[in-house]
Amino acid sequence: MEPIDVPERLGRWSSGRGPLYVLLAGRLRQLIDDGELPPGTPLPPDRQFATHLAVGRSTVVAAYDLLETEGRIVRRRGSGTRVAGAAAAAHPHTTGAPMFLHLLEPWPEVISLACAAPDAPPPEIARAYARIVPELAAMTAEIGYHPAGYPPLRVALAERYTRLGAPTRPEQILVTNGGQQALTLLARAQLRPGDRVLLESPTYPGALEAFQEASAVLHPLPLGLTGFEAAVRRHPVRLAYLTPTFQNPTGAVLSRLVRRRVAEAAEAAGVPLLVDEVLADLAFPGEPTPPPTAADVDSVLTVSSLSKNLWGGLRVGWIRADPALIARLARLRAVGDLGGNLPAQMAATHLVAELDTLVRVHAAERKAGHDKLIAELAAQLPDWDVAPVRGGQSLWIRLPHGDGGSFAQTALRHDIAILAGSGLDITGAGTDRIRLHFRHPPEVLSEAVARLAAAWQAYRPPARSAVTAPAFAM
Repeated sequence: MEPIDVPERLGRWSSGRGPLYVLLAGRLRQLIDDGELPPGTPLPPDRQFATHLAVGRSTVVAAYDLLETEGRIVRRRGSGTRVAGAAAAAHPHTTGAPMFLHLLEPWPEVISLACAAPDAPPPEIARAYARIVPELAAMTAEIGYHPAGYPPLRVALAERYTRLGAPTRPEQILVTNGGQQALTLLARAQLRPGDRVLLESPTYPGALEAFQEASAVLHPLPLGLTGFEAAVRRHPVRLAYLTPTFQNPTGAVLSRLVRRRVAEAAEAAGVPLLVDEVLADLAFPGEPTPPPTAADVDSVLTVSSLSKNLWGGLRVGWIRADPALIARLARLRAVGDLGGNLPAQMAATHLVAELDTLVRVHAAERKAGHDKLIAELAAQLPDWDVAPVRGGQSLWIRLPHGDGGSFAQTALRHDIAILAGSGLDITGAGTDRIRLHFRHPPEVLSEAVARLAAAWQAYRPPARSAVTAPAFAM
């Protein structure tokens, strides 16, 4: 590899708001994610880098610490600091990239248990598109740009929230291109470099990416944001993020009482609570789920989508919030996206009206997949610690030895893609975990576990784990 002049690539980095170390980490993060600093690139020693940048050494150390906790760099005594991923980059399905982008693309011989999502559109989507063809043909005086979303879809979503116990007006809804865009828009609108975000750990990796992209400082709390009140007393917090129903990756469900207490505490502290309900419709048959958190505390910011309960390719999500924030988000969204795909939103209008029925129809399929994966793992990998869940789409599994990152690489050599827990738990406690989804047909799940069993038999843990638990402080 040709030597790279990192300070030269860095360019201007200190303009903006927030602590210097956060701004420095943000610029380095951008260079790493854009490929300008490829895997394996050595970074300058902290003292030398600080002298070159005319900042205190502690600024560089703190920036490196932040990037290390994100998994973007590796620091080892005696060999310096390097961009992470040199060993994994050679494989097309590395889990080191932001949002695990390589795992979103199909790879013919690989079975993916990493990207948890429906693997095909249900027939109801094709029927919804067929229903809108006459509507499209009859359209006049419609240019197709709706930055806040197709008005009938906003009405349908507001009516559904109202029916579920959270009275909602259409102007409280912003339609987005999926839940990920919803998270990214809120992060851009709510956060500035250096702002603190409270979140559960482990949690959804897409949320981590959205907050890190905004150069926020992430402070992990246990599931359910346990310790929230003490955390906001110690230091100012700009945002809190919670997935109360079928939490990704654990599948945990908070009781209505607990989620209401968290939401009330956030409201009292003046901290916006971002509630992710993308998975909230994925209960198994007969399993009760609490109503939307907004039914108890109207001030919460809610994101959801049709990606997990119907199909990711539909790319329809939404935000429920105060009308003033929705108007602001619509203006922000229009900078890069004038309104999304109108036919998709028209089809979604019909689907939302039938959503309660549709999710019940497909709940039995997900429960069957869950039971199949649990049974196959118990039969072929009985020493793995596998806890069943009441809904959702994935299992959070503890390995008896080794670490999820190195085992994921072994699994890839056996044509099975899994998600290492280290990418979902910023405390470092998830290094011995993996996440597997159960949304494949039964025969595919059987073959997937057979490959996992072969990979586990071949697996040799590294002599020393490449990931250590970082220290977090507010």
